Amino acid sequence: MIQRKPASPAAHAGSNVTRLHASAKLFVLDTNVLMHDPTSLFRFEEHDLFIPMATLEELDDHKKGMSEVSRNARQASRYLDELLSHASADISAGILLSAHGDKNASGRLFLQTEAINGDLPLSLPGGKADNQIIGVVKHLQERHAKRQVILVSKDINMRIKAHALGFAAEDYFNDKVLEDTDLLYTGTRALPADFWESHGKNMESWQQAGHTFYRVQGPVCSSLLINEMVYLEDNKPFQAKVIEVSGKTAILQTLKDYSHVRNNVWGIAARNREQNFALNLLMNPDIDFVTLLGQAGTGKTLLTLAAGLMQTLESKLYSEIIMTRVTVPVGEDIGFLPGTEEEKMNPWMGALEDNLDVLNKTDDSAGEWGRAATRDLIRSRIKVKSLNFMRGRTFLNKYLVIDEAQNLTPKQMKTLITRAGPGTKVVCLGNISQIDTPYLTEGSSGITYVVDRMKGWLHSGHITLMRGERSRLADHAGEVL
Repeated sequence: MIQRKPASPAAHAGSNVTRLHASAKLFVLDTNVLMHDPTSLFRFEEHDLFIPMATLEELDDHKKGMSEVSRNARQASRYLDELLSHASADISAGILLSAHGDKNASGRLFLQTEAINGDLPLSLPGGKADNQIIGVVKHLQERHAKRQVILVSKDINMRIKAHALGFAAEDYFNDKVLEDTDLLYTGTRALPADFWESHGKNMESWQQAGHTFYRVQGPVCSSLLINEMVYLEDNKPFQAKVIEVSGKTAILQTLKDYSHVRNNVWGIAARNREQNFALNLLMNPDIDFVTLLGQAGTGKTLLTLAAGLMQTLESKLYSEIIMTRVTVPVGEDIGFLPGTEEEKMNPWMGALEDNLDVLNKTDDSAGEWGRAATRDLIRSRIKVKSLNFMRGRTFLNKYLVIDEAQNLTPKQMKTLITRAGPGTKVVCLGNISQIDTPYLTEGSSGITYVVDRMKGWLHSGHITLMRGERSRLADHAGEVL
């Protein structure tokens, strides 16, 4: 999606209005937009931007620290400094955004160069930065009555206040992958009941390495994606993976049946169709990147750990499992935690311990001593890492699990995935209905972003798990509460 850009000149230069496009809008940027996405300066196409002095002051207040917000504030300041270095002596005429090198941004940037006194209701204290920015919007709207002045803010309450005073205000939505997450790629597709009749003409089939392959032709084939899971439910259920698409021709490969006990993964068998699809992706060494979405209790973490242990301890495909997650508390924060990095992360890794308990009980014949030895062996191969120390690292032959990935921004997700070196598999787990990070929505979450961008790549796969398998209580609560 494309965010719109501000259109008219700054509050200071009434004579400069004639230099601007009549159709261009003027967008006033709130600080939280720049701290959310510093590149938002270049996402407004032909429209113009206005940055109030209050926004610059708030950027300055947030520039110190090692948090993502602080880094973004510093990056936004660097972009502004770069633009100013290309500006003429009179910046009141506006600074060309294309000077940064992004030709899609053809508008101008205006900075507040004079005192602005927007008369707001007495109930709004003038000393508050949000109200100062709304005052700027009022001033600009009065000065450029023929132009559309719009406040862009991630702060819902600020947008509500602006609307209440009669000003246009919008969320920053350039980073949203989808407006409707119901349209998000699920990784699975039900084939039409007449699939073999309509696509079986001139069909070729062969067997190789324990799998059956089908080359089919028909109208459905052109819409298929590589590594998409297709199924047909009838008297003879059919499940396959798309491995090649060329026009109206596609090659389908049958799947390994992980629902059968003989194909169990570390004692775990798939309980439904989507879990079987997920295990086929997790156990495939040619798939480097897997995303699993699903409500609580669908088995995301259990399947991922089972596949990781199988490929780390049994087949030795990976040297160790690395688990990380965003440390966003659901309730009140419990303060600083003592110990090493791993010990500090332990309270956040309750899901890991719960699932290891399940996996450790799958071998009934081992006895208490055997299970204790297995538990120690498993723990020695699983490392828990904090996201805060991921920059600059490279993981070689690792099985990297990113839990609660719905709380990551697209930029953080890119930072993590690009840590993968040769032989490393990255698995992202998330539930987009449980986002705890401020300003992130289902449409702009990092996991939504990667699911949409990575679909169809030869070495990535995605499955949305539909059915909860935790307990009948958890399933019912998920539906009615």
